[in-house]
Amino acid sequence: MVEQDNIRDVPGIKMRSRGLKLWYGDKQALMGIDLDMPENQVTALIGPSGCGKTTFLKCLNRMNDTIEGVRTDGSVTLDGVDVNDRAVDVVQLRARVGMVFQKPNPFPKSIYDNVAYGARIHGLAANRRELDDIVETSLRGAGLWDEVSGRLNDLATGMSGGQQQRLCIARLIAVSPEVILMDEPCSALDPISTAHIEELIDELRANYTIIIVTHNLQQAARVSQLTAFFHLGRLIEVNSTAEFFQSPAESMTEDYITGRFG
Repeated sequence: MVEQDNIRDVPGIKMRSRGLKLWYGDKQALMGIDLDMPENQVTALIGPSGCGKTTFLKCLNRMNDTIEGVRTDGSVTLDGVDVNDRAVDVVQLRARVGMVFQKPNPFPKSIYDNVAYGARIHGLAANRRELDDIVETSLRGAGLWDEVSGRLNDLATGMSGGQQQRLCIARLIAVSPEVILMDEPCSALDPISTAHIEELIDELRANYTIIIVTHNLQQAARVSQLTAFFHLGRLIEVNSTAEFFQSPAESMTEDYITGRFG
């Protein structure tokens, strides 16, 4: 495995895991993951189905807390603070480390109310004008404003799949997260919508740290600056994306990215 300390041009680390292990009951799913996730970069997690990518992703904002029988060992830190510390408010953690899921999940509400939801819950707007500003800024940030500004009161469920996914991103950035987790955000989308999301990811990383799970190796190569390869719950290799795909250090990595298995 390539040590991250040897990777050139790594900026400040936003999130870090050390010795992270996870069990679903008696079954161990993560085998001691050490991974640094740089600030304002996109880290792609790749590997075959069932290798631990999504399980690892959900450890970063404690989504695994909602699953009965899960236990963990090791640490995950955000700005140096262990996210599993008893003093950490999990609601605030998930506001700082938000998640976009595989299938778009807009609320059965208007486009406006979808984006405004988090701001209302967290008391981020003192009045309607401030709320309007948050909604517009978030929709612009998600590249949706020009498409929906004239129909904010329409039901979000009437939007196309790609628009719904961008709406979910707008809903997320409305609460000003620091980290955005994406679990296969394009797997249910057509190629044109996928291209929109990929362009958006590239724009968002100027303001957010992004960690994305993807089965699409070409997508990982296009959108990320760092790539981590998981297999059977282990982190096999991590390196800058260019080096990872051009000169993999591990034979298993080379076999995977050349299609010999997976």
